[in-house]
Amino acid sequence: MSNRVVNILVPVISVILGLLVGAIVMLVSGYDPILGYTALWNGIFGDAYAIGETIRQITPYLLAGLSVAFAFRTGLFNIGVEGQLLVGWFAASYVGIAFDLPMYIHLPFAIIAAALAGAAWAFIPGLLKAKLQVHEVIVTIMMNYIALHTTNALIKVVSDGGDNTGTINASASLKSAFFESITDYSRLHYGIFIALAMVLLMWFILEKTTTGYELKSVGFNKHASEYAGMNVNKNIILSMVIAGAFAGLAGAMEALGTFQYANVKGGFTGIGFDGIAVALLGANTPLGVIFGAVLFGSLKYGALNMPNEAGIPVEIVSIVIAIIIFFVACGYVIRYFLEKANKKKEAK
Repeated sequence: MSNRVVNILVPVISVILGLLVGAIVMLVSGYDPILGYTALWNGIFGDAYAIGETIRQITPYLLAGLSVAFAFRTGLFNIGVEGQLLVGWFAASYVGIAFDLPMYIHLPFAIIAAALAGAAWAFIPGLLKAKLQVHEVIVTIMMNYIALHTTNALIKVVSDGGDNTGTINASASLKSAFFESITDYSRLHYGIFIALAMVLLMWFILEKTTTGYELKSVGFNKHASEYAGMNVNKNIILSMVIAGAFAGLAGAMEALGTFQYANVKGGFTGIGFDGIAVALLGANTPLGVIFGAVLFGSLKYGALNMPNEAGIPVEIVSIVIAIIIFFVACGYVIRYFLEKANKKKEAK
């Protein structure tokens, strides 16, 4: 059995096992798993609207997953994606409202502002890690809360005490009349192309540039990299800045594509924290992040249909989704058993 076959079988077996155990949970709880999974399928692929909304849900997950994966590939654990996303969301909204420019200037300006805001927010833990050896996990977690309350306060200032910034100008919007027409007026927008372009950009940076080689080297072994003449501190900061830019772009997708405004939030969006799971599911590779985002986004949106169509309580739905993701995350165990079975077969 070749490595390519194993790579294909691992996620397939993981998903099947997750679905089977999820079905057992539904049966034990007194619900019909066939009806439950039919509702899940319809929630994802049932009609043009569902497909459009599913792809829309996948878009920010792609960018949040890239943010976590990029930092991880360079030896850092970015738990601050949520905060970086929130400041990017606010920056994109503010630029979208405060300026009146032609679309070909306004939209890129708003997107770049979100990326810069996320990068600036991630620069702080990167600098503290590089200069003072302060652990990035602690700093990024704390900065999530600072971002939440800071953006809420800024929204109130911008809106004169209101709960949202107001609708952004059409010249800064990612909304698509074409996508609306083919998906029965879903909120699918052009941001999906930006997210996929960022997947290619991450691959290009890490695999085809000297900077990417240095970033990965520092991630593998800081001391050896320093001995080889690389600037370790610069690469640590650069890694966090790039990761933060990806997270800021995820915020821009929500601001300019899905919601068209920034609003005061009583808690976190969850997208940044889900991005950790997306990156882990995708083994922190660009192609893997696509798989993780598609799986996570599809399950998250499709599951909303299970209580409505199959009458399954939200709590059971959450358990089923968590079990499926758990088995996919345990793909390394499945890979171990497949490779062990393959060695036995070759020995015989």
